[in-house]
Amino acid sequence: MSDDKAAKRSGDEEHASQASAASGGERGERQSMTFTYRPHPYIARRKLQGSIKVLDQLPKDTAIDRFNAWLAVKITRSVGTMWCAYGFAALACVSLPAAIASHDPVVMVSWISQTFLQLVLLSVIMVGQNIQGDASDKRAQQTYNDAEAMLQEALQIQEHLTVQDNHLQRQDDRLEEIISGLPKA
Repeated sequence: MSDDKAAKRSGDEEHASQASAASGGERGERQSMTFTYRPHPYIARRKLQGSIKVLDQLPKDTAIDRFNAWLAVKITRSVGTMWCAYGFAALACVSLPAAIASHDPVVMVSWISQTFLQLVLLSVIMVGQNIQGDASDKRAQQTYNDAEAMLQEALQIQEHLTVQDNHLQRQDDRLEEIISGLPKA
């Protein structure tokens, strides 16, 4: 079982025992209604880490790893543009007259599939993947922001409940004083 799951189970068990104590326990005796909020350990780690980006996943171990990652990203960004696709289309068209002049259908099919489509579609597909990757990063950031907002809302609810618990405890204490001051029957 992971540390996060074990911590959640432990926290759930603690909350259940506190709820049982607040409701009078198993024997029905009246006990104080106290609750101690303990944030999950993952919250502090997540705050330090922030949201994860694709570039954060690049290797950073050695100079060679960093250089290779940097070069791969540079090549991918330059080849994955429509301008590169236009350039590849122009480059592929250089051999088109020779393919047409051969009057051989196999040469024409070969030119279309091996020269034109591979060169041009390589860049077009990379452009599409870059757009999808950017959209995915934005969705991930939005999800992270939503989770952060929900966490802050939950913390405010927790603070509100703490204030209410304190108020109820004061009322219980006052009620005990009143009851203890009544004449015994």
